[in-house]
Amino acid sequence: MSDRFQAMIVADVGGKPKAAFGTLALSDLPDHEVLVEVAYSCVNYKDGLALTGRGRIARRLPMVAGADLAGTVVESRNPAYRPGDKIIVTGWGLSETEWGGYARYQRVKAEWITPLPEAFSLKEAMAIGTAGFTAALSADALEEWDICARGAGEILVTGAAGGVGSMAVALLAAAGHRVIAATGRPETQAYLADLGAAGFVDRAALAEKGPALQKERWAGAVDSVGSTTLANVLAQTAYGGAVAACGLASGPDLPATVMPHILRGVSLLGIESVFAPAAKRARAWARLARDLDRAKLAAMTRVEPFARLPEIAAEIIAGQVRGRVVIDLATEGAA
Repeated sequence: MSDRFQAMIVADVGGKPKAAFGTLALSDLPDHEVLVEVAYSCVNYKDGLALTGRGRIARRLPMVAGADLAGTVVESRNPAYRPGDKIIVTGWGLSETEWGGYARYQRVKAEWITPLPEAFSLKEAMAIGTAGFTAALSADALEEWDICARGAGEILVTGAAGGVGSMAVALLAAAGHRVIAATGRPETQAYLADLGAAGFVDRAALAEKGPALQKERWAGAVDSVGSTTLANVLAQTAYGGAVAACGLASGPDLPATVMPHILRGVSLLGIESVFAPAAKRARAWARLARDLDRAKLAAMTRVEPFARLPEIAAEIIAGQVRGRVVIDLATEGAA
């Protein structure tokens, strides 16, 4: 095990956060209980914001970026984990307040760890990552609200070709729901149909400001876009329906009224994945293991070397990424 290794580090440069490849030693890592040799990470929209400078994600600098990691325990001061254990970490402030997964080695707190589910390899776990975990939390929330009983009606997924959207389409379709995918890229429709989408909506129609109440269509929805799109989805949700809001790709604002909520009983369910408690995590990963077809997971995933991380970050912010991108941390070296 080499004492020196590469990491993607966000540092203060001229008063602004800037990401670049750098070199760390094991002694530089935080003094947490479990040392992990990281095999894979992935690229979420939040990671794209951090690496391109489009969003101030890190709350302290310097910061090792990367919201997720999957790897093998090397050392542990906690008896719950032993060398050789395969583990994953998603959320818990990685890349924001805690050093993240874009490094060959990382030290993490034991309470952050999820043992690798038997159904998945380390690479598959990062193909899922925060995006898939968030999609599973969203599906769980809709079903807990009891508005997504099998055959209850159409379920809309916005941002459907992205990471969260792709996973949500696959999971909801596998659970027996009729899923409608909102996308602005016609070339992704065959891909989404393969994941289980039964129909499509042009995302542009949802992005234009509409009436406070519109024709009822959706029994429920998973929205990763926010802003005007979320306002329109709420206005189109049927009586007693619910919308799981889990993203803000179009912005954090919500230019809506209370009309859908007080006249149709529509509920807005906030989905938070960073600090989700153990019981919710276990249930979400159990859904993923049960319902996520591994062939479909492979179809929505591509693997890239660590050196290409800056390019992938720019692509995800530009809306050019379909599905999920896994970063191979064993392939070191900056371009």
